[in-house]
Amino acid sequence: MGIGLNFAAEPEVDADLESTLVFASVAGMEEEDLRVLAVLTTWIGVHHAYVNVDRLVRLVCDQPSERVRAYWAAIAGWLHRDRRFARLSRCYEGPPVEILPTGTEFQIERRGEDERFVGSKLRAPRGTLRDRIEDVLAPDVLVRRHAGYRNRVQMGPSFRADVWTLLEKSPGLSVAEVARRAACSFATAWQAVQDFRLLRGAPEST
Repeated sequence: MGIGLNFAAEPEVDADLESTLVFASVAGMEEEDLRVLAVLTTWIGVHHAYVNVDRLVRLVCDQPSERVRAYWAAIAGWLHRDRRFARLSRCYEGPPVEILPTGTEFQIERRGEDERFVGSKLRAPRGTLRDRIEDVLAPDVLVRRHAGYRNRVQMGPSFRADVWTLLEKSPGLSVAEVARRAACSFATAWQAVQDFRLLRGAPEST
């Protein structure tokens, strides 16, 4: 809910984007929650331009679940026009996995494949993952509700934007703590902290 997945639950304001995406993919692929997986996939289609792919790749490649890594490898194929996602394909190089515990082949023969994943590492019958745009918040709504998303729109989907979000909430954090929380290099955190403090210390224009 915090990142714009429309479920009937209390949102965690400013939830971490990439961690939430990976958590949702675990729920979908390992816990067989296809409702979550469907909404997650729709969200990615709408908002992928503002995903910090460097961070996402780290989280996905560290996942022990082959099914989860296969899902993200399939996402890389679907979003091939956004070349940043190509690195996700390296996280899984095994054979395609079937989205359903049983009957995937039968359902594909009957209904065809989900067009987003044809020829990918995920075999999904058409209609298994419902794609409804109203299941996710639109960018113009999410940008008003999620500070991290808003900063990525302004600065690009980068670690710098994530550092900025942390500092807006807790400006007194040390550089080392900022780097730890943002999962970025000390150098990236240091430069962003200096820029943040410079702007905070600058007098208001008259």
